Amino acid sequence: MKTIDNSEDQNLQHFFSDMKAKDSAMVVPQFPKIRKSKSWVLIPIGIAASLALLAWFYRVDEPIQTLDYDVIIITLEEGKDYGLQFKIESTTELESWESPTSSLLTEF
Repeated sequence: MKTIDNSEDQNLQHFFSDMKAKDSAMVVPQFPKIRKSKSWVLIPIGIAASLALLAWFYRVDEPIQTLDYDVIIITLEEGKDYGLQFKIESTTELESWESPTSSLLTEF
């Protein structure tokens, strides 16, 4: 439907076209960019470091085991059926010492 008074419609169109022209000529200032906070990244690292320190300081110390004997002597001897057997002895003092390379000097 068209209205009878076209001059009133033209006035409204000119009014709004002038407003659009003024709005398009207006300079809009740039908003500053919001910087992302880096503290959220540091929170998990701090929690992990705290837990590591707690685990380090509150670890259960194992009791020191004292040995009944100071020296353990392991020898390899030939048995009755020409088989080799290990002989393990424990003593508080070293009565005899044999070089670990002395078996290289023996002739078979």
